Amino acid sequence: LQVVESGGGSVQFGGSLRLSCAVSGPSGFNLDPYGIAWFRQAPGKEREAIGCIKRYDEREHYEDSVKGRFTISRDSAKSTVYLEMTSLRPEGTAIYYCAVDHLACTRGAGTLSYWGRGTRVTVSS
Repeated sequence: LQVVESGGGSVQFGGSLRLSCAVSGPSGFNLDPYGIAWFRQAPGKEREAIGCIKRYDEREHYEDSVKGRFTISRDSAKSTVYLEMTSLRPEGTAIYYCAVDHLACTRGAGTLSYWGRGTRVTVSS
């Protein structure tokens, strides 16, 4: 599978951005059997989990640091998952990654199968 994040950019404190994670595969590819997890890595810091959306039933999970401000959704017809971010804070400055795996919401980051190269988000105060 190929995974490509987009939508990053610069935004002011309190602003919003929507990131996309487009997934492509062989002819007839269907994203439904896959969960997608979002992560971010700030400069000089370790990678941090943001949340995930499960395969099939589309239940979501969020880390406390973003709960209530970030929303993950999926459009299976477009094989794309979105990360809607609101009330952004300067500590949200990072490269944002999505990872695709059948068990994206239960496996550790190091075991997830497919990753994109990330998209950069900068939040200014």
